[in-house]
Amino acid sequence: MQPLEPGDPRQLGDYRLLGRLGAGGMGAVYLGRTPGGRTVAVKAVQPALARDAQFRERFRQEVAAARRVGGSWTAPVLDADTEGELPWVATGFVAGPSLTDAVREHGPLPEPTVRLLGVGLAEALAHVHGLGLVHRDVKPSNVLLTLDGPRLIDFGIARALDESSGLTQTGHVVGSPGYMSPEQAQGQPAGPASDVFSLGAVLALAATGRPPFGDGVSGAVLLYRVLHEQPDLAALDYPLRTVILACMAKNPAARPTPGQLRDRLDPDHDAAGRLGRSNWLPADLAAAVGRTAVRLLDLETDGHPPSAAPSAPPSAPVHPPVQPPLPPAQPLAAQATQAGFGPADPAAFDPAAFGPPPKRPGRGRRIALLTAAALLLAGLGGYGVARLADNSGGSGGSGSAAATGAPGPAPEQSTPEPSGSASGSASDDPSDDPSEEPSDGPSTENVVPEAFVGMWRGDGAGSDKASTLEVVVNRGAIGERDGGSGWLKSKSGECRATWTLVKSAETRLNFTSELLSARGLQCGTGERQLDLQPDGTLRYGATGGAEGSGVVLHRVTP
Repeated sequence: MQPLEPGDPRQLGDYRLLGRLGAGGMGAVYLGRTPGGRTVAVKAVQPALARDAQFRERFRQEVAAARRVGGSWTAPVLDADTEGELPWVATGFVAGPSLTDAVREHGPLPEPTVRLLGVGLAEALAHVHGLGLVHRDVKPSNVLLTLDGPRLIDFGIARALDESSGLTQTGHVVGSPGYMSPEQAQGQPAGPASDVFSLGAVLALAATGRPPFGDGVSGAVLLYRVLHEQPDLAALDYPLRTVILACMAKNPAARPTPGQLRDRLDPDHDAAGRLGRSNWLPADLAAAVGRTAVRLLDLETDGHPPSAAPSAPPSAPVHPPVQPPLPPAQPLAAQATQAGFGPADPAAFDPAAFGPPPKRPGRGRRIALLTAAALLLAGLGGYGVARLADNSGGSGGSGSAAATGAPGPAPEQSTPEPSGSASGSASDDPSDDPSEEPSDGPSTENVVPEAFVGMWRGDGAGSDKASTLEVVVNRGAIGERDGGSGWLKSKSGECRATWTLVKSAETRLNFTSELLSARGLQCGTGERQLDLQPDGTLRYGATGGAEGSGVVLHRVTP
């Protein structure tokens, strides 16, 4: 936190300002305190924007939308003045470091913490989306870490899905390059799936310590990478890597919902018992959070009385409607930092400046299949699970989303050679080649049926009756490389593999596999299949295997 500057107000509404937390293209954020001693974050719009009638109308709408947001893992709007000479909004202050600062100072978070972080943020997004809102700027600086869990803040550009105000111009990019979704990068409407993509990017930073599309480059380069390239997740173990890859699918329809993401991050459903307690954070980070919280308790003004510097003209704050009681403030919750309005408006980035992605035949939505098992060398047979690779040539009918001329989600694309590619409907990709053969859309031959989607588990694979096989199937389509990854382990060793869907029918999926690593086990490759059984289970085995052979898998999560 920085001291107040000479031109800063010392009072906004009922809130005495103690210091400056941040500033950006929309205004400044201050640490404030009520007469009763509650600490808040007060965001004030810069005067030039306050004089813009169109911006002020958008600000009114966004404050109204943000007031609807509550839940355990968000910062509530407490008060606002949208009509005064200097508009402002006050939110609950979250006394914790941003994820950006935590990773910079303490390094990547351990996987259990990353999973708990993802569970909390997924629950926050589920609440927000349930209100018909989209955050549209999920990024590390908008995620704060406290001793009892993460908080998602700054709904300043959240927007109601059912509103059509016309205040955002076509092609206007809202979000943060490197963390925005492909549809945002193209200036297209951002739905709930856009927030899931951004959350995947946030979890990638938390787990690796690096932004998934790199840093130290221009915003235009980051937008290009978001559109054309796959995130760099090479440092991640495969189970977590697969979950994050699913979140960051180029095709919005292939991403999990926040509820599905929560289940995949926490298949045993024990996260609720750990969130809410201080041990969800690594010890060194938790200790730092506690120390800075103690300093916050002693924070006072710099000695200047409120009249010593200009303050905002008096105005009557517009109080929010009565809401359920908020949980008590957590005084030992950490660092006196708070994300503000963020950087200057990234709308200056024009996606057209670096062009649309080139076309490629054999397009389709991705199937991501995570397989984890314990299979001993003896009896492994056709069950060899590993990191299974792709059929890079695609398959007939894979251009399911090609230039239909109908509205559709933003394009899905796989990892390109340097040039990359993207696919989608004509409305998603303005460079669609009219010579490309149109398609009637997805069919059961190239789309994973819903009955397969989710996490599955089977016991007694091969000759080892104590072994376990786990499979996660995501929505997707045929022929894209690295559609998922798998991890087998047992007392004898482990295998890592990736799978690519090569054929889909109503009751059967076929995959090719590529082994990435093997230790102590002889993990097979080749073609595998999943068969949907009449009782709702799946049977996994080698393609062409004997009827009734293979491992029976039972659904764990949807």
